Amino acid sequence: MLADDKIFLGASTQPEYLALKYGNRHGLVTGATGTGKTVTLQVMAEGFSAAGVPVFAADIKGDLSGVGKMGKAQGWQSERAQLIGFDDYKDDVFPVIFWDLFGRQGHPIRATISEMGALLLSRMLNLNDTQEGVLNIAFKLADDEGLLLLDLKDLRALLVEIQERSKEISTRYGNVSAASIGAIQRALLVLEQQGAENFFGERALEIADLMRTDRDGKGFISILAADELMRSPRLYATFLLWLLSELFEELPEVGDVEKPRLVFFFDEAHLLFDDAPKVLIDKVEQVVRLVRSKGVGVYFVTQNPVDIPETVLAQLANRVQHALRAYTPREQKAVRVAAETFRPNPAFSTEDAITQLGIGEALVSVLEAKGIPSMVGRTLIRPPSAQVGPLLPEERRAIIANSPVAGLYDTVIDRDSAFEVLASKARAKQEAEERQRIEDERNKAAERRYQADRPTTTRRSTRQTPTEAAMNSLARTMANRLGDALVRGILGGLKRGR
Repeated sequence: MLADDKIFLGASTQPEYLALKYGNRHGLVTGATGTGKTVTLQVMAEGFSAAGVPVFAADIKGDLSGVGKMGKAQGWQSERAQLIGFDDYKDDVFPVIFWDLFGRQGHPIRATISEMGALLLSRMLNLNDTQEGVLNIAFKLADDEGLLLLDLKDLRALLVEIQERSKEISTRYGNVSAASIGAIQRALLVLEQQGAENFFGERALEIADLMRTDRDGKGFISILAADELMRSPRLYATFLLWLLSELFEELPEVGDVEKPRLVFFFDEAHLLFDDAPKVLIDKVEQVVRLVRSKGVGVYFVTQNPVDIPETVLAQLANRVQHALRAYTPREQKAVRVAAETFRPNPAFSTEDAITQLGIGEALVSVLEAKGIPSMVGRTLIRPPSAQVGPLLPEERRAIIANSPVAGLYDTVIDRDSAFEVLASKARAKQEAEERQRIEDERNKAAERRYQADRPTTTRRSTRQTPTEAAMNSLARTMANRLGDALVRGILGGLKRGR
């Protein structure tokens, strides 16, 4: 039942395949908790890997890590394979690279602040429009002044610089308030406390390391450890959107291909859209719509199709729907919406079937010849070939130590960037101010000495000897007598003149 150009998903009244040439037309895997979504995700990841297609998948519970260990068919697996007539079923193992934004359960993944961009960073920090505007000013100033924004300390230093130069910057770029800068700084502190400082920096992830194949031609399955990351859902969602954006920007156009260049599974996809502003949803829609031409397939995994905005949902052609429960009016409406997304099958009611599916069963509709959606089939999903369930910690560590990227990302690189440049500038300014202060102190001290010496000099210049004092007294007496004689002479002349 295996085929070179198809992935065998399971069997309904016929074998259900996902054609590799339509693998980049994106897809959706939905269903309530415990209905088998993770097993379906593993089956699809194994199928793409076996066909030589690299896979990136977020592992929310750790269960997906088992693809890195040779399977040992359990009873239910053998029974299901026999039930669907899967005669080619065998145990297998797949090449795996483990990643972790925090660097604990896999190789660290890093991105620079500049690569993240103002829009995604604003989303991560939950900024309002005014604060986002200030962040855009910060990015513009960094570009204009040649400041590298690599990690959180770079951005913090730049924000301090903006506040100190707020009058000048407000004139050039627009109003910058201390309140907005303070709000951004507080949001950065919260982000840092959630562990995000490990994500921002260098060496930044190279997309090529997600697109590896092994010597046997199997595509590496890159697994992101997301159990701890889920405690910071905004960081998780923003990171995955950034990764999609990087794929779109870096990969060349390839058009229609015989098989995808990379397949991307986005588990807990609703986190990307919860409380997301329209501009961000538009960004997701744009990336999903255009990244197909780069040979990348995006598969959203979530509980309900209504978790995905309609503009994005319309781009998802390959669909696997596990059971949904419908006890409330809202849940019943969600079932109707899910049923309406499938091409009807006259053999059964799609809406009724969604609530009746057992564990491991799903409604499957994929693109067939000429890109036409297949008629929905009630399908029993095939069993995975690798181990079902998580690896032991020591098994994970062994795979990490021997992975093809071992040693490439494990050491942080901290080159000169905005923080160092602005710190150097601040030190130079401080040193100049200190030199000026010392010079001012010297001048003041000299002035004090001059003022202290001046009264003494004056007193010395007016001191007289006894002889000088007697002569001065005689001169004053003679001057007084001469003055009196002149006065008497003038008065006598006046009398005679009468």
